[in-house]
Amino acid sequence: MTRELNGSELQGFIKQRQLRQVRNLRQAYQTIPRLAIIMSEQAGKVIDTYVAMKNAYAGDVLIEVQVLRVAQSLMPEIINEANDDPGVHGIIVQLPLDDPADTDRLCAMIAPHKDVDGLGPRAAFPSATAEAIDWLLAGYNVELEGKQITLLGNGRLVGAPLARLWRQQGLQVTVLDDTSDAIDDTLLRSDVIVSATGVPRILKSEQVAHGAVVVDAGTASENGQLVGDVDPAVRTRSDVTLTPIKGGVGPLTIAVLFDHVIQAAQKSARIL
Repeated sequence: MTRELNGSELQGFIKQRQLRQVRNLRQAYQTIPRLAIIMSEQAGKVIDTYVAMKNAYAGDVLIEVQVLRVAQSLMPEIINEANDDPGVHGIIVQLPLDDPADTDRLCAMIAPHKDVDGLGPRAAFPSATAEAIDWLLAGYNVELEGKQITLLGNGRLVGAPLARLWRQQGLQVTVLDDTSDAIDDTLLRSDVIVSATGVPRILKSEQVAHGAVVVDAGTASENGQLVGDVDPAVRTRSDVTLTPIKGGVGPLTIAVLFDHVIQAAQKSARIL
């Protein structure tokens, strides 16, 4: 049976610690951590589901969430207002946008100390998804030092920031994209593979070595269903360690996001 890297299990332990921290902020420092989520008024059901999950998690740890559903043309004004509001400790622009070409500009407008998703060029926090993958592997005692680590995909949300994070830790990381050569050979030599392309079922069983650790961090919508990067044949193997179809990276990304909100609130209260 495949060994699972279950982010939902780890999230439960993290949530207990965060709840204690927020209670301390509220009771000892009269500080209520608050996150502003700025999203498109045209956002579909999948995005609504993501936001609802964040809202539910925030409620569990006593963090307030303000959802601002606006036209994309109004987002710069809303971001500036949230930047200037001392009661807002974290700001995220919920992706994808109606016009994805504006993503970099809008994320860069978020004040660095409030950029809890870590997507702006000067963000005070690392990418929430990248840090979540790091936490997930550490939580299951997956040793990365001295291992062949390959990232399939070099996107701004996962691949690029995760490569930067791990290289800062002194790890050797190979990044593959659609321009790379010898992809199959590189993957087969890998002890750890993180796939984050958003291309359904792109990572095939024949590309995964015996005993490899595989993190599926890719999501795409296919016929109204969320689909990952990993082909189902990989999940039938008993020799790999793998994130589940649901409950892998996603739950920890939410936990990391709110960890950043808590840190921002602690800094505001001058605890950190």
